[in-house]
Amino acid sequence: MPGVKKSITRSLNLDMLLLRTQHFVLREFKPDEQDTYVSLYDDERVTAFLLKRSKIEHEEAFRAALDDYAASKIITRWGLFNIIDGDYIGSCLLRNFYDHKGKVELGFSLRQKYWGKGIASEIGRILIDYGFANTDANEIVAVTMIENLGSQKVLQKAEMKREDNYISNGIEPAYYTINRGRWKFSRKYDK
Repeated sequence: MPGVKKSITRSLNLDMLLLRTQHFVLREFKPDEQDTYVSLYDDERVTAFLLKRSKIEHEEAFRAALDDYAASKIITRWGLFNIIDGDYIGSCLLRNFYDHKGKVELGFSLRQKYWGKGIASEIGRILIDYGFANTDANEIVAVTMIENLGSQKVLQKAEMKREDNYISNGIEPAYYTINRGRWKFSRKYDK
């Protein structure tokens, strides 16, 4: 279906496009996609391993992403959309990791129907590459609930290493890292 990719690309504002793979488009959200973004968090299977946030908090996160785009921020929250039909897959983000200078956190949430298709592993590797290529971070980190074995497998496939659990505000999630040196070494031997 060679015409499909062309028509999707034409319908996108290319300034919004971060990346296109054979499976998905990674791009900025459009202002009219707030309900689409928030709907991801209506699914209890998606939110089972996430910190509980209200609908208002999700709407605020969406508006913060729009503000980031307007300010041309390098790290923010993006949408993932199916390359074939434009269906909303989920969202991903890179952000500063609390007050830890030199650390950037990656995160992702996908609609359940897209689980187990390799998309999360692919986006993990893409975010790591993007984070190191576009920031001065020394380390990309990720946290996930201890019980969330699926996300832990994804992070391992993205070449992240499990460290001691991260403890914050009485919560102790699994903590994964990849430093710039290990990232450069692994990319040296790709393909």
